[in-house]
Amino acid sequence: MNAEEINVSLDGQLQRIPAATPLEHLLTQLSLAPESVATALNGEFVARSARAAALLKDGDQVLLFKPIVGG
Repeated sequence: MNAEEINVSLDGQLQRIPAATPLEHLLTQLSLAPESVATALNGEFVARSARAAALLKDGDQVLLFKPIVGG
């Protein structure tokens, strides 16, 4: 593994990505529209507005799921 790469779990699948990748950028790399998924990082919900500041670290666990809408 390159020293500038880290391992993260994305929906249970190991992914190698550049160190300090923002969660927002990971979604872009996966060709996902920001509003099409909700995100959790290490079990904590991450709001769409906070994804750019959520820098991924080695061993992080990212979950993607359908946002719940309605009321």
